[in-house]
Order: sequence, then structure tokens, then C-alpha cells
Amino acid sequence: MDDYLSNLHEETNYLNTTVNFIKSELVTLTSTLAEQKTKLIEFRRDMWENTVHFVNDFDRLTEMNQYLTELNAKTLGFSNMQKHAETYKRILDSPYFARIDLADDESPDPEKIYIGLSNIMDRQTHHVYVYDWRAPISSLFYRFELGKGFYTAPIGTISCEILLKRQYKIQHSELKYFFDCSLTINDDLLQEVLSHNSSPQMRQIVETIQKEQDVVIRDTENELLMVQGVAGSGKTSIALHRIAFLLYHGLSSNLNSTNFLIISPNAIFSKYISTVLPELGEENVKQTTFETIALQHFDGKFIPEERNSQLEGLIFGQASKATTLKRQAIDFKGSRTFVQVLERFLRHYARHMIPFQDIYYNGAIIMTRQQLKNRFLKNTVGIPMAKQLQRVANMVLDKVHPLQKQRLTRLEAIVQKSEGHELEVKSFSRLLALKDAKRFEQRLQQFTTVDYLDMYRALFANSELFNKLCLGLNLPENIAQIIAITHQALQQGHVAFEDCAPLLYLKLKVEGDGGFAEIKHVVIDEAQDYYPLHYEVFKLLFKQARYTVLGDVNQAIAKHADLSLYDEVEQILAKNRSFKLFLNTGYRSSYETNEFALRVLGVKQTLPLFERHEAKPVIVCRENSAALAQQIVADIADYLSQGYESIAVICKTQREAQQVYAQLKGLADINLLSSEDSSLDKGVLVIPSYLAKGLEFDVALVYNVTQENYTSEFDQKLLYVACTRALHRLALYYTGEISPHLAFV
Repeated sequence: MDDYLSNLHEETNYLNTTVNFIKSELVTLTSTLAEQKTKLIEFRRDMWENTVHFVNDFDRLTEMNQYLTELNAKTLGFSNMQKHAETYKRILDSPYFARIDLADDESPDPEKIYIGLSNIMDRQTHHVYVYDWRAPISSLFYRFELGKGFYTAPIGTISCEILLKRQYKIQHSELKYFFDCSLTINDDLLQEVLSHNSSPQMRQIVETIQKEQDVVIRDTENELLMVQGVAGSGKTSIALHRIAFLLYHGLSSNLNSTNFLIISPNAIFSKYISTVLPELGEENVKQTTFETIALQHFDGKFIPEERNSQLEGLIFGQASKATTLKRQAIDFKGSRTFVQVLERFLRHYARHMIPFQDIYYNGAIIMTRQQLKNRFLKNTVGIPMAKQLQRVANMVLDKVHPLQKQRLTRLEAIVQKSEGHELEVKSFSRLLALKDAKRFEQRLQQFTTVDYLDMYRALFANSELFNKLCLGLNLPENIAQIIAITHQALQQGHVAFEDCAPLLYLKLKVEGDGGFAEIKHVVIDEAQDYYPLHYEVFKLLFKQARYTVLGDVNQAIAKHADLSLYDEVEQILAKNRSFKLFLNTGYRSSYETNEFALRVLGVKQTLPLFERHEAKPVIVCRENSAALAQQIVADIADYLSQGYESIAVICKTQREAQQVYAQLKGLADINLLSSEDSSLDKGVLVIPSYLAKGLEFDVALVYNVTQENYTSEFDQKLLYVACTRALHRLALYYTGEISPHLAFV
């Protein structure tokens, strides 16, 4: 007890010292910022008054440029100081969360290392109060127990002895408690963090990062890092912390926030994770979806089917022949086989389908059809088709322009002899020349412009050509139906979502640059939902980028997926160094819910589950849907009274969600979440299963788990996804016969 009180006194004093330093720094920074703002305004006014704004004088332009250079430097300094102040404001509430004591051969006294969200250092004395969790020395806290340890610093590997590991709970700048531990993260702290209610937005997890998660976060060697993680293992959160770590070390690797891109499954999930990086002190990291990328590149040329519409159709009508054919078409159009077909088609199109013509001008031949084709095919450096054709067009125009000028001169001479004013003569002559040039360029464009959508239509318009391109390839048995249905849809102006990736692939191959040259690191979430062709597109879009790829093959809801997925990704992206990691522990749900979810999957439990125990999942059966609705409303009221703040009624489809919402909205304060929404709120939501993926709720109420509703392998995955959304409580509801995937209950 005396030791604890002594340590408590020491820790309280250190916290007070740290907090007082932060407050002092904030006072200084606030004052300095006010002064700098005034000086910056005065400098801008001085620049405005003492420089000219439109000038042809080179000396005055140089003077203006000097002003602008100094202004940019001052603005950057002000911005950095402002960011520094914002960081101190953010961490004042809880400056650090851990401490490690180290000993090494060079120092007889242990060194106390406090770890927090950001560095806290006295710039005059260089004393470090707190080390950033991303600093090399901080890795000791996450990687090692008491005893020998090492970390990699700029000067090399440093070995040390870890004498103490201590964790803190600090709120409102006050020490609530602390405890010592030997393992990296004390289970009690993780239990305490996970016992909180869920949030409408994902939260940072620096206090509870596990050893295997830290390996992912701090990896800098691999150009492709693939993470297969079970539901609730923290895949997405780890990837966001990985971005923050890489940005922390960005000065040495020339990385900044504009060099990162996160590809999320949908806009709701993008909003859900949007606050994590700002909490970690990093702003302006871009997020998008594959659907958004495709729409941006299609630039309004056509509006394809939405991803969620495709999912809705697949899930709702999966027993029908039309849906079976649709699913087979999706699988084929996303396959590596179809990539081969597209590549063969591109070569065939270049050699046989571009309608080159002999070029005449004013009765004289300029270039023959064969000469133009030969020039086009002479492409040793792999210039995209559209750009190579434009080169051919430019070459022809270079030959024709002198002839057009000669003709203009002759026209002017002819018209000059006629009666008329000189100005009218010149205008008439130039009008004739302009029309002549325009007609010529229109003829030229007939074979020097190419359209990726027309090409795709042409591929499916000729089944004989399609089959010729597929010689030696393994095709689905119903390929003739797939070709016919696709041709008919394209003729009617309908572009299915599964056609987006092939169309984007063709566009990038034909036109080149995808507009993402600045992207150096791409995070792909829900990797199991993408097909090989999607990864071929990513490879074209992000040519120089490194990748962090995150997935869970057990949550593939629209396609079959297994661990071979990661081998395909590795082969397609073809990076020099790649690595696969497996996160097998789910931390979101309780032990009871995780055990239940594994039984839903029919997976034998071979690895230990995280020991956070709560109530077992509840199965509720009622005689009809009205009685079921009444029970759900009563249960919602009960869960709310227990203090749970986010409750999701998870339905299989959007259509079912709309029906359930209509049934419940008069009985409870409830909201419907659809694909058009972009944010989550606390309260009670009705949500389709595929939009719930990646999210978490205090309570998950899974609706209509009947034999009819959850039957197939894909239904099994949807049910698994729904069950693993629960942070604290899980209940499943049905009438009639229960799903065969729940036969164990």
C-alpha cells in the first residue's frame, strides 16, 4: 500500500507538471499566433500596396515573386504553429496513456518513457515529457513483455531491458487510476474500453493496440501488405493507424496526406471511419469508393447500375434463374479469364477494327491506309491506343497544314481578282479554308479517335468474334446467354455494375492516365468483395503505389471467396515485397457472441476467443409478424432502459428493411438507414445486412432468421455479418421454421 501511495504521488506530480507545461505552451502559442496573424495581415497589405498586379516589366515580376515566396513561408509557419496549438488542445484532456522504464548498458539509471497521442517536448531544454505512440521507442510498449527488448531507430537497432510497464486512465487532466502489467496490453484495460457503448463513428485505439496489430501498423518494408482478419479484429482501425504511423515518418519518406487514398465499401462506412485520423492528428487523407472512382472516369457518359442495387437484386432474388445467370455473369466479368479476353480484344481491335483510310488532299494522296496502320502499330514503348492514334493524326496534319496554307493563298488570289473590298475578300477566303480544314479533320477523326464504350459494345455485339477471342480459355457453360444479355442491355443504354470494372479497364488501357499520379499508398478495405479485374484496374490507376489490403473471406456476401484471394491479389499487383498477416481474434463482440457467430458459419473453434463475457445471444420465435414486431419494440425499450445507445434492427435486404421500418415506426422512435444516407446517428436504426458490414452497434437485433430467408451459402455469410455487428447484445427473431444455419440452437 505504501508503494502504491508513493507511486501515486509521483505519478500525480508528473501529470501535473506535464499538464502545466502544455497549458503554458498554449498560452505562449496563442499569444504568438495572434502576433503572427497581425504581421501576416500587414505583410499582405504591404505586398498589395507596393507591388503592381498587371505588369510586363520583368524586374517588377521578380519583385512580386520575392514577396510571394516570403508570404508562402510566413503562411506555412503560421499554419504549422496553429496545428501545434490544436494538437496541445486535443491532448490536454489526456496527455499520455502508458509508461515504460528502460535500462541499457550506457545509462545506470532507468529512463522513464511516457507514451501518448503526440510528442510533448520543451524546445528550449529538449526535455521530452511524452513520446508519440508512433515513435520507434514506443514500439517497445506494444511488442514486448518485461525483460529484453529492442527497437529500430535511425542509428540502427537498440537493445534494452524493460523494467516497468504501466498504464493510465486520465480524464480531464486528472489521474483516475494506473496499474502495472507485464503483457503488452492489460486485458482489464481492453475490457474496460470495450465495455463502453459504441459510437456513431469509429474511435482511435492507440491505448489498446495488440502485438499482432502493431506489426501491421509499423510495417515499412513491404510494398503490399495483406491482412486477413476475422470480424471485429480491428482491420480498418489498424489500417487507419498505419496511415497515421506512415505520415509520422513521412518526412524521411516524402509522404504527406495527399499521397494516401482509402477505398471504402460505401459512403456510410467512409463517414463512420472519418474521425479516426483527425483524432490521431492527421488531416486531409482522401477516401473514396470504387463506384465513385468509376463514375468520375466515366464523366457522365453513362450512369451505370449502383453497387447497392446490384447487391439488393442478388440477395433478394437469388433463387431465380435470372439471378443465377446474373451472378454467373458477374463472376465471369470479374475473372482473370475475362482480363485475358479484354487483352486479346484490344490487340484484335488495334490490328483489325480501326477503319484506316487513304488520305487525300486536294486530289493528291498524302498517306495510304497501310502506311497509317503501320505507323500506328509501330508502338514499341506501349503508348495507349488513343494517344498513338492522336500521334498519327498529328503526323497527317503536319503534312496537310502547309498544303492548306498554299490553298488559302491561291483562294485569296482568285477572289482578289473579283470585284469586292479587300476585307471581304480575305474573310471569304479564310471561311472557305476553315470549312475545308474542318471537313478534313472530321474525316481524319473517323479512324483516329476511339471510344471505350463503343469498343465494349462491339465486343458483345459479335458472338463469333467473342468466341474466337476466347479460344483455349475456360468459359462458363452459359457464355452465349451472358453475351446476348449483355449485348441487349448495352444496346438499351443500360450498364450493369459488373460492367463498370471492364469498362474502366478498357478506358485506362485505351486512354492511359487515370489521374492518381500523386497517390503513393492505397488502403483497400473489404478486399474479399472485389474481383481480380478490380485489382487489375487498381494496378492501372495506382501504378507507383504501395498497398494495404484488408479483408475477411467469411464476410464475402456477393461472391465465393477463400484464402486463395490473397494469392491472386499478390500475383496481380506484382510488388517486389509482399506479406500476408492473419488476425484471428475478434475484439468487438463478447465471447458468447463470437462463439455463436462461428457456429453460424459452421466453423470449428480452434483458436481462443477474447474473454469478454456478456449475456448469451437470444433466439425469439413468435406466431406471426405482428407479434414479432411487438416483441422487437418491447426489447428495444428494454435495451434503451439499460443504457444502450445504438441499436440496429438488421434485415436481410433494403426491401425488407423498408417493410420492417413501416411496421415499427409507429411503435418506436426509429430511423431507416439506406444507401442514400452517408452518416450514422445514435438511436435505433433499421438497416440492410450488406450496409451493416464494418459497423458496430451496442445491440444487434437480426430480423426474420427463417428457413426461407436464410438458406444458401451467401445467406450464411450475411447472417454471420449481422451477428458480428453486436458489441454487447445479440438477439435473433423469426416466425415459422428457423434457418438451417441456426439448427444448432
